[in-house]
Amino acid sequence: MNDEGYQHLLEQLRIEHRDLDDAIGALMAQPVVDQLQIARLKKKKLGLKDRIMRLEDQLVPDIIA
Repeated sequence: MNDEGYQHLLEQLRIEHRDLDDAIGALMAQPVVDQLQIARLKKKKLGLKDRIMRLEDQLVPDIIA
C-alpha cells in the first residue's frame, strides 16, 4: 500500500473513532446506561486508537538525530 492509501485508511479510522466517541457519549447520556455495551464500544475504540497509532508510525519515518 502506498502513502496515499495509508492516508485514506487513516482518515477512515479517525472518522470511525470519532463516531464511536459520539455513540459512547449518547449512551452515557441516557437515563438507563448499558455498561456492557459501553465497555464493548470503549474496547473497540481503544483498538482503533492502537491501529491509528501504528499507521501513523508507518507513515512518519524515524529520524535519528
